Amino acid sequence: MNTSADQQTGQSPDQHISGAQILDLLLEALEERQAARRSAERRQGGRETRRQGDGETRRQEDVSPTPRLQVSPPQPKPQPAEEGWSPPPLQPSVHLGRTLGHLLLALAVLVVLVNVPLNRHGTSLARMMPDSAALVIRDGLVLKGSGPEIYVLEDNKLRWISSLEAFEFFRYRWDQVHVVEDSFLEKFEMGRPIHVLLKCQDSPHIYALENGQKRWIKDIPTFEAEGYVWEDVKLVDCHYLRNLPDGLPIPEDAGPPPQ
Repeated sequence: MNTSADQQTGQSPDQHISGAQILDLLLEALEERQAARRSAERRQGGRETRRQGDGETRRQEDVSPTPRLQVSPPQPKPQPAEEGWSPPPLQPSVHLGRTLGHLLLALAVLVVLVNVPLNRHGTSLARMMPDSAALVIRDGLVLKGSGPEIYVLEDNKLRWISSLEAFEFFRYRWDQVHVVEDSFLEKFEMGRPIHVLLKCQDSPHIYALENGQKRWIKDIPTFEAEGYVWEDVKLVDCHYLRNLPDGLPIPEDAGPPPQ
């Protein structure tokens, strides 16, 4: 019967396609179309995502244009137990400048301390240190031993500055005073003392000021015999001169000083 039916339709058995096969073909075609559509949607979605990402990146660049610093991770240090290990080269300390600054500050403070005056005359620690070995022997060198006397070296002789008035009158400074050993002073011969000679305008008398006392000089021959010079005579107020206590006259047998 099948042969008759095939003959009636004019189709060979090889050309006959069943309805189930047609349905399968349609389903396959539908699945391929759906797969193609999904693929197209995924591509479209990827492009949208990239566009959104580019826009977000541009917005971030507009907001924060400063690039981030890239911090490299610390490199592992070789352990001493590894074969062929050697210590890394020494690096200069970052605190070297600070240390040098502290040393310079300490040195400056030390210099200030040794130059701070230790007495009312302004003698500093640096001046009190024995420095006779480093002194240059010259005229005008101001020296002081263990006693209160201060000397000036002139013509290889020590001239005693007899008073504070003489010290200030001849413009010596306390920072010029070198404190030395007494044995160093003993090497020099004593010369004529340095005095301040006082006179007031209302009196013809001349006085030598020594140890805070005025010593009346008897006359001109005595004045010259003592080696005084007129350039040393200092005019002062008569009231000041009168209030100074009297010392021994020059010479000592000259009698009572005039009032």
